[in-house]
Amino acid sequence: MRLARWLAGGTVAGLAAVAGLGLAGCGSLGYYTQSMRGHLSMMHSARPVPEWLGEAGTTEPLRSRLLLSQRMRDFAVSELKLPDNDSYRRYADLQRPAAVWNVVAAPELSLKLKTWCFPVVGCVGYRGYFDKAEADRVAAELRAEGLEVSVYGVPAYSTLGWFDDPLLNTFIHYPEGELARLIFHELAHQIAYAKGDTTFNESFATAVERIGGQRWLAEHADAAAREEYERFDARRQDFRALTLAWRERLAALYQEPLPPEAMRARKAELFAQMRAEYNTMKQARWGGYAGYDGWFARANNASLGVLAAYNELVPAFERLFDAQGGDFQRFYDEVRRLAELPREQRRQALGLPAVAAPSTGASAP
Repeated sequence: MRLARWLAGGTVAGLAAVAGLGLAGCGSLGYYTQSMRGHLSMMHSARPVPEWLGEAGTTEPLRSRLLLSQRMRDFAVSELKLPDNDSYRRYADLQRPAAVWNVVAAPELSLKLKTWCFPVVGCVGYRGYFDKAEADRVAAELRAEGLEVSVYGVPAYSTLGWFDDPLLNTFIHYPEGELARLIFHELAHQIAYAKGDTTFNESFATAVERIGGQRWLAEHADAAAREEYERFDARRQDFRALTLAWRERLAALYQEPLPPEAMRARKAELFAQMRAEYNTMKQARWGGYAGYDGWFARANNASLGVLAAYNELVPAFERLFDAQGGDFQRFYDEVRRLAELPREQRRQALGLPAVAAPSTGASAP
């Protein structure tokens, strides 16, 4: 599902699901057991791309995409100075539509996500499951506690270089520009990681994917691929603008000194207005394209709460890239330095005001 790519960003969404490998005593034994089994099963399914290319049973569309992915992988090393390792040099068909399913939850009258804490990655606003049925079971438990919950599929995740992350059937057939951006984004997570700061990590990887994706499309894609991506990205930008605007309105509502019943009524009005604006935009700008219908039908505080993490600091990272003369290695060195600083010092170094509390935005599509 392409919407999940944006919400998750193809990010470290699933890293929480593998953070406990070998560390089951640090948390829920059942959770880490499914994490280990799911991740190791995926790694076992992956085989080198040349093996797939040499098999008679590999379809031509898949063969073409695998070859394209390897050109992108070479470009990532030679032009973007991203890690030169075996990540995205292997491919696995998981026989399912997502690598993991994330569960996110928020209170009825707040956009603040429930958080879970893990070894290595710190505290994040999501929990990843390799089995959708298990994700749905946990979601039901959270709803029983009175929380609003969203479950969404994540096409890819980064293990920060601990493992050689594979290409997957969940994203290999994305539009060319989106496939390039996903690979560049995930590789960027191997460059630097600030524990517990989802906004910093995702914004950095998103900045790398944007810069790299633009260069790939300009230098290597044909006109048809560029046009396809422009249509795809235009809808995504419209979705972002609309949902973030309504997220801000709801956040403001939840800060008002209203009685709960009055706030619930106003909340219902805002969600209805958001859906109406989406339907108008879909017809007026997208020619009726319905790919986001499911998201708006299920939209709640949890799904809106996810939207904060991926773009907030991107302009700051793009300015930092320019300040380093467009030199990727110098840029990465500076980002690594910032990742070692306390969170507020990182923001100040990026030219941003301090904030009261760290983001716990979930890796979303």
